[in-house]
Amino acid sequence: MRSSRFALGLVLSVAACLFFTVVGDTSSATISYHGVEPVAGTARSDRGPGIKEDVPGKYLARYEAWKAEFLSTEVGREQWAQFKADPNFTLTITVSRDNAEGATTGAYRWNEQGALIAATIVLGTRLDEGYPNPIYFPVMNSLVPTESLTRIDGNTLAATKIAHEFGHVKRTSQVDSAVYQLQTQLIPQYNKIFLSNGRNARDPRLVEIESKIGGTPVRIWEDREYWGEANAMVYLRDRFTDERMRCALFTKIKSSVDLYAKSYETRFLEIVRATPNQKTCGWP
Repeated sequence: MRSSRFALGLVLSVAACLFFTVVGDTSSATISYHGVEPVAGTARSDRGPGIKEDVPGKYLARYEAWKAEFLSTEVGREQWAQFKADPNFTLTITVSRDNAEGATTGAYRWNEQGALIAATIVLGTRLDEGYPNPIYFPVMNSLVPTESLTRIDGNTLAATKIAHEFGHVKRTSQVDSAVYQLQTQLIPQYNKIFLSNGRNARDPRLVEIESKIGGTPVRIWEDREYWGEANAMVYLRDRFTDERMRCALFTKIKSSVDLYAKSYETRFLEIVRATPNQKTCGWP
C-alpha cells in the first residue's frame, strides 16, 4: 500500500510540472482537490492588512453560509480573528467556478525579511459538494456518508475545506520562505527531468535537487497537505461535541492515516489527545 501511495504521488507531482498544487479531478474522488494555484499578484498586500473577501455577488449567499459554519467553532473564530487583525498580512478570499468542488491557496508574497505578507484562497462555487480522496485527504474524506455515518451538512463539508486552506496559510507563514520559494522554483525542473529520463528517481540531477529542497516533490507535497488536513481535523474536533459523531469521524480518519500516512500519525494523534474529554476513539 505504501508503494501504491508513492506511485500515485509521483503521478501527482509530474502532473504538477508548472503548478505544484495541481492534483486532478475531485468529481472522481481519486486525485483532485486543488486546482491551479493562484498566480503571484492575485494576493495584494497593498490592499491593506486583514481579510479581503472578493466574492462575486451571485455566490455571496453560499459563501456567507460556509463562512458562518467555519466561524461557529472556536478554532475558526480564532484563526479568522488572527488573520483579520494582523497589521502586516493580507489574506484575500475569493470564489471561482474553476475547480468547483475544490479549493486552493497560493499567490504567496513575502517581505525582504522573509515574513509572509499576503496569500490568496480560492474556493470553488460548489465547495459544499465532493469529497477528496483518502490518501492525501484523510480528514475531508472522513465526511463521506456511510452506513454508520449519516450525511453531514454540505456547509460543514465546505467549512472543513476552508479550514484545510487556512491550515496551508498558517503553515506557510511558519516555514522558511527561502526554502519554500526554492522548492517552488526547482520542483518543475525535477519533474521535467523525471519525465525525460525514463522516470529514474536515482538520476544524480534529481538527487541533487532533492538535497537542495529537502526531499522529493512527493514528500514535500504530502507534508504540506497533511498540515492542511491537521487544521481541518481541529475544526471537526471543535465542530462535533457529540462523542459518538466525533469518534465515528476520528475512527475513519485513523483508518486512512494507518493505510496511507502512518509516518504522519503523530500530527493527527496530538489533535485527538487534545479533545476536551481526552477520549481517543481508538487512537493510541
